[in-house]
Amino acid sequence: MENDSWWTAPAESENGRLIMVTGNRDVAKFRGNPRFSIRIEVTWEYAGDTSGMPDTETSQLMEQVQDALQAEFRKDPVAVLTGIFTGDGKREWIFYSLSTHIFGKKLNQALEPFPLLPLSVYCENDPAWEEYDEMSQAEIRMD
Repeated sequence: MENDSWWTAPAESENGRLIMVTGNRDVAKFRGNPRFSIRIEVTWEYAGDTSGMPDTETSQLMEQVQDALQAEFRKDPVAVLTGIFTGDGKREWIFYSLSTHIFGKKLNQALEPFPLLPLSVYCENDPAWEEYDEMSQAEIRMD
């Protein structure tokens, strides 16, 4: 990740546990394109430590997966990674995409070198990027 285009801030889950929120500031060209209206959550549930964070081995594998996802979508920008939530026993990668079908193909290509991972995918229409704006409030609270 390019550090200057990403921010990280602590937040709280509904049950009061720490969630680290990382957001991408460099989304204007995607947000300005009305075709990027599908919000996609890729969720990895894990057995967290007492604070709800992943152990070192899981965290390292998650970083490898994230690098593979970002590389795949840099090659073919049909989706942009806009946010990452880690804590309370799960990591969520949030993307905005122009096609669930193409996103799924690219997701599978990126994950091909990895063992089967405990991932789930959820998609919804969010043409106004309302969820992105809500996530961005965590950065504003940090300032």
